[in-house]
Formats: sequence, C-alpha cells, structure tokens
Amino acid sequence: MQDRLIAPHGGTLVNLMAHPARAQELRAHSREWPSWDLTPRQLCDLELLLNGGFSPLRGFMNRRDYESVCREMHLSNGLLWPIPITLDVTEEFARSLAPGTMVALRDPEGVMLAALHVEEVWQPDREAEANLVFKTHSALHPGVAYLRNQTHPFYVGGQLEGVELPRHYDFRPLRLTPAELRAEFVRLGWRRVVAFQTRNPMHRAHQELTLRAAKQVEANLLINPSVGMTKPGDVEYYVRVRCYQALLSRYPKDTVKLNLLPLAMRMAGPREALWHAIIRKNYGCSHFIVGRDHAGPGKDEHGKPFYGPYEAQELLRQHEKEIGVTMVPFQMMVYLESEDRYVPENEVPPGARVLNISGTELRRRLQEGREIPSWFTFPDVVRELQRSYPPRHKQGFTVFFTGLSGSGKSTIANVLRVKFLEMGGRPVTLLDGDIVRKHLSSELGFSREHRDINIRRIGFVASEITKNGGIAICAPIAPYDAIRKEVRAMIQPLGGFILVYLKTPLETCEARDRKGLYAKARAGLIQQFTGISDPYEEPDDAEVVIDTTDLTPEEAAHEIFLHLEREGFIGASLSENELSSSGRSL
Repeated sequence: MQDRLIAPHGGTLVNLMAHPARAQELRAHSREWPSWDLTPRQLCDLELLLNGGFSPLRGFMNRRDYESVCREMHLSNGLLWPIPITLDVTEEFARSLAPGTMVALRDPEGVMLAALHVEEVWQPDREAEANLVFKTHSALHPGVAYLRNQTHPFYVGGQLEGVELPRHYDFRPLRLTPAELRAEFVRLGWRRVVAFQTRNPMHRAHQELTLRAAKQVEANLLINPSVGMTKPGDVEYYVRVRCYQALLSRYPKDTVKLNLLPLAMRMAGPREALWHAIIRKNYGCSHFIVGRDHAGPGKDEHGKPFYGPYEAQELLRQHEKEIGVTMVPFQMMVYLESEDRYVPENEVPPGARVLNISGTELRRRLQEGREIPSWFTFPDVVRELQRSYPPRHKQGFTVFFTGLSGSGKSTIANVLRVKFLEMGGRPVTLLDGDIVRKHLSSELGFSREHRDINIRRIGFVASEITKNGGIAICAPIAPYDAIRKEVRAMIQPLGGFILVYLKTPLETCEARDRKGLYAKARAGLIQQFTGISDPYEEPDDAEVVIDTTDLTPEEAAHEIFLHLEREGFIGASLSENELSSSGRSL
C-alpha cells in the first residue's frame, strides 16, 4: 500500500489503494473474514478515502479522532478536520469484531472494495455528536435526522487497504480522481483554480457569481458539484449534471472545467464549508468560493435558520491559512432590473428594484408549466429542467388511502380507477389491500413489523409507477403513522403524493361489516385487528379527509377529484353525473 502523507494539508495525497498483487491477496483472504455491505453514505465516504479526496485520513476514524473532531474540529494529531468520518454498523455485527479483525467492505452487489483493519469498536453518543457537529437537536436538520434514523448504533475505526474504487457507469469523463484532476490542471497550465461547490442546478446568478470570482483572483474555474448524497428533495444529480453541461458554453472558452464530487453532504453549514475547502485542496484547487448560507439546510421548527447567512465565511476565514486554500467570499447575487445585470446584494443602489426567484417559486413554475424568465436562467437550462420536471398534469402521482376496515377505501379506490381510465392519458394501477396481500405479501402476518413490510412494498411499487408517469391508487388500512410518512418520503420526490384519510367512525365501519370480521375480532377469534385489538394512528398530514358515513362512493371520489384539480394533477373536474355513472354503494 502506498501512503504518502508528508505535510498537514500540504497538497500531498494519501493513496490507500493496494498494489495489484496485494489486492488479489486481500480478495483471496476475504472469504475468511466478516463482510459488511456499505450503505450509500458509507460508499461515498469510502470512495473519497480511497482516492485521496479525504487526505490526510487513512481510514474510518477511531474513537480518539472521532471525539476530537466532534469537540475541537481537529484530529488527535492536531490537523484540522471538521466532520466525523465513521463506519456505523449494527450491534450484532459489532459484537463479532475485535481489534485486529479484518473486514471485507463490499458494495451493494457484493464486490469487495476495501479491507478494513479493525482498531476499535465502540458505541457513540449520537445525540452529543449532533449537538457538537450540527449545533442542534432539531429533527428538521437532515444531518440530525440521518444520525437518529439511519445511522447504526456502533462505530468501527481502522485503516483501509483499497482493492478497487466504486464503479460508476455514468458521466465517466467527469469523474476524475484528485490525482487525475491535478494532472489535468498541470497539462492545461492552470496554476490558480477556484472551486465552486453546488448541490443545485446553476442559473444566471450562479454563472455571474462564478465568473466574477474567477476574474477577481485571476484563476480558472472548477465547477465541482456534489453528486453523492445531498439534502433530501434536491434535484437528482443526473438532471443537474445535464444542466451544468448546458451551462459550460456560457463561460469564456478554456477557462472552466466540470468535475463531479462523490460526496455525501452532511448539511453542516460552517463546519461543512471547512470540510469542502479541504477536499478542494486535495483536488488541486487554490481558491474556494463561499457564498451565502453555504451548505445550510434551511430553518428549524421555529422558522429560524440553523446557521447565520455568512457564518460559514467567518469560520473559514479563521482557518484558510491552516488549510492552505484562499476563500473567495460572495454575497447573494440579485438581478438589478433597471440595468439588466446581476450584482451582489451589498452593491444594490438605494431604492433600486431587484428581482429574484426562490427554489420554491421555481418548482411551482415548473409544476404549473409557467414561464421561467430569461433574466433568471438560460433557455437551455430551462429546457432541461422542463424535460425532467414536467408540469403536474403530466406527472405521475399516488393516491394513498388510509382508514379502518369498512371505511370505504376499496370501493372509492375502484371508482377513482374507473374514472382515471375513462379520462385517459396515464396508465392506472390499483394496489388494494387484499390484492397486495395475495400477490406481494402472501407470507406476511399482521404483526406491526409485517404490516410495515407490506406497506413498504406497496410504497415501492407506487413509487415506480409514479416515477414513470402513471397513477397508483393504494388502498390498504395502513394504521401506523411512521410507515405512512416513510412511503410519502419515498414517493413525493418522484411526483405527486396525496394521502386520503377516510375518517369514518368505528361504529359505522362495524355496521357495514358484511364479512363479520369485527364480530370475530371482538370475540377474540381474530387477533391484531385494527380498531379492536390493534391501534389505528390517525394521520396529521392527510391532504384529503373524508367521513363517508353519509356520502356515496361517487361523492367521496368527487372530493378527491376536486383536490387533484386544485393541485394541478388533472384538468377540469368531472361533473357529479359523470362520477355517478360508475361505482356502487359503500
């Protein structure tokens, strides 16, 4: 294994990749070792450890380094490093390890990527980590939410020997490693390079900002977007990369380069700005742009931003010499209407009218098929966004029913299915509770764990239908709030998600029970029956709430159609007569 660390942030990369003969030896021995399948975040971290992007790290942190980084933003040897890089594993797997154990780290397909020399296994205090690294306990912070809900309870630290880098089949010419990109800069004669970090599509404000930054320091520009894990709900990176490619022609020839960064962002604001600067140093950059609210995740439950707008600039300014990268600070760019140009907000003349479109407004315009003005972005970027994010009446969507047995879910779902088919334009799939139990979940029982598995399967199928422009109608009981929210999070980034809660009283549902299921449940003949011996958790996030006690299926379906029309998923609403032409009584 080559290991060439000679100076703190001095520009020399750590190379953790084993020579071919050693890699073959590691593969052969790995059959005797425990194996760990890497999570998406761990896969991103491993790639940047192996390719030198996380220099000077030589593996996943041990406890001493982890605690030092959390408390003081420095490794135990004194080098600046602001973000913990840890390998989290299950308790069962952790119990099988001891110092000196070798672990084969594998991708989701089982390909061995690296060998981990285990130095230490421990159970961290993740709440303390959240408070130290993110300065908040709020579950609305994506970094905190990930720590609580997706991070395994034990950490494993140790040095790595790389066998092969993770495989990418997309945008290969844009995935140069730090060593390869440095060599490319030398070939091009670029001695000063300013890097721009982004996780969003770039528009005219970003192009103007990056042009100004490059001119200000007389440097060439590296557009270096994160394409690992970003903030949930962000535009997927395939779309973003196509937008970046469309933008390149807007820069002077031979002054800009696009290279993708396989980084799993933590959205840690100021600390993340330091981290990004160190990574760009490793990729061969001399300067780094930091704008307003760098790597900020938005606001907490009280409407307060997690970090100050220029807090990241202030922290990086304190450490830029220690890192060896010069910060290029910028304020938010705004459009000065009277002069048809972009300027930093601190350069706006008194009384001048400025224009801006927020990310929320842009998404709304795309959803409604409205014009996106040329002063905001370039036509080729607009075309790419519109191609990938059509207006709502052309998107797929899921109508997800929840409610007690007998509330009318299956009947109303069938009315919707028929009317959607009558309208045409999108394929329609009904995922009724009984149908799913027969074809997808026949081996499952009715424990909470099995109910969640069943709903998760329904959600996955619905997400694929929605992603591909169809309509999914789901009609399970879905009694538990957490799994309903999980399904929403799975589907909503791909299209529409409409939760319909049939808030029909238990006594009404019981009176409609033609199969006698409620009577059997009350007699103890059926166990874990929702509403009798198993709880039903009412949703607090339903888009449509209907009590079907005094409504026909057609009337209930019409309420759902009205909501879909208001939200733009369908055209003009069907009349009551049209709706009543099919369906039956509850």
